[in-house]
Amino acid sequence: MKRIALAAVLAVCVLLVMSCATFGVKDSTFQRIYSKYANDLILDGATQYTVRSGDRLVDIAAAQYNDPYYYPVIMLASRNVVADPDKIQPGMVLTVPNLQRNLNNPSSRAAMKGVINDCAGIEDRRKRASTASGLRARANSL
Repeated sequence: MKRIALAAVLAVCVLLVMSCATFGVKDSTFQRIYSKYANDLILDGATQYTVRSGDRLVDIAAAQYNDPYYYPVIMLASRNVVADPDKIQPGMVLTVPNLQRNLNNPSSRAAMKGVINDCAGIEDRRKRASTASGLRARANSL
């Protein structure tokens, strides 16, 4: 009986691992955002940042751009790595676009405004009114 129970537990664990590996795809909400704006972001002159333990995307944006509300720009540039800005992990290599180059280009600036506004909506749904408000203020300044 113990062997059957152990085999059942092992089978469930294997299925869980397989489902995480198979279905751990980017959230469809972020996929829609990425597909709307990714082609307008300029990545020439971008740098790379390797996530360390304890890093949050807002902190990385604050350090790179002196403004945490530009985190959606890093998220968008790192769309092949970041499935959700709340789920970055140590070791991930993020792309950090040249902010000024993107601000100077009308298409890139519009994409930045759009992705920041869309992320504000997500922050609203996550009940983070303060962050949503900051994102909207940043987007409105563009």
